[in-house]
Amino acid sequence: MTVSANVRWATFSLLLACLLTGRLATAQSGPVENPSSVLRDAMMAACAHKADDFRQVLTTRNAAAYSRITPAARTTFMKRFVLLDSAGEPHSQNLSNDSYLVTCVNPEATAQITIGKPEPHDNLAFVPFDIKEASDTTGEGTRHAQIGMVRENGHWKLLSLGLLFLDLPSLEVEWDRAEIAVNEKSAVVNLKAIADAVENYRKTYTRLPDTLLVLGPPAEGPAKIEKAGMLSDELAKGRKEGYVFRYVVVGASTSGAPAKYELAAIPAEYGRTGAQSFFRDSNGVMRSADHQGAVGSESDPKVE
Repeated sequence: MTVSANVRWATFSLLLACLLTGRLATAQSGPVENPSSVLRDAMMAACAHKADDFRQVLTTRNAAAYSRITPAARTTFMKRFVLLDSAGEPHSQNLSNDSYLVTCVNPEATAQITIGKPEPHDNLAFVPFDIKEASDTTGEGTRHAQIGMVRENGHWKLLSLGLLFLDLPSLEVEWDRAEIAVNEKSAVVNLKAIADAVENYRKTYTRLPDTLLVLGPPAEGPAKIEKAGMLSDELAKGRKEGYVFRYVVVGASTSGAPAKYELAAIPAEYGRTGAQSFFRDSNGVMRSADHQGAVGSESDPKVE
């Protein structure tokens, strides 16, 4: 863990408290899963940064809001859930009836989360848990909390931290804005990756690709001129981490070394997924400026 336990816990508490519901579901009849096991699944999904699995343990209203925020914001949320900065490998151990030990191991640290027996109250349940670093043998840094859960359509869903309820949908725009800097850095990295793929394609086939789609992975079989396998499918489709990417051949020719091209990255949703527009000119110079969501130009300042 790369920041102090107190700072991490404050961030964890704030973010985890955003797991809310619009309305409590009515009591369900018949057997339902153990709320402690649902919390275990949430911790394991958060450890591995599996956003789709994590969304399954949210209420319908919060799951919809969670799906709308950018991938970077979703990842940040899951990082704080287990108090680790990077994805890890989760392991689960059944300690006794309705209680579990979840271990999240990454190259930097190991988090241990002990999930206790739930206290059900009709349609609600409260699940205690402790979290600490595995290297903390004295337990002095252990943090104690309680998760509120609600039954929705017969399944337990995460609801609150203790009795503190907030509304995740009202925070989704704010969360995305907090990730703008991360998205903008990723846009520069992705533009460079596209440029490298274009140049690799040029060297391999002695011409520029007609579109970014040509650089994507083949559906099956070996790479070929129509599907060169030089970019991820996501980047080849021109959209990743809150930015839309454009590729334009400059001039009439696409053949040989003299042929030139321009690349651009613009926010998918200006002011929410990004503010800066990035432009790689035909000479390979990276530039950026705030164009209110429009495409940048070769007159923009250079990116240092």
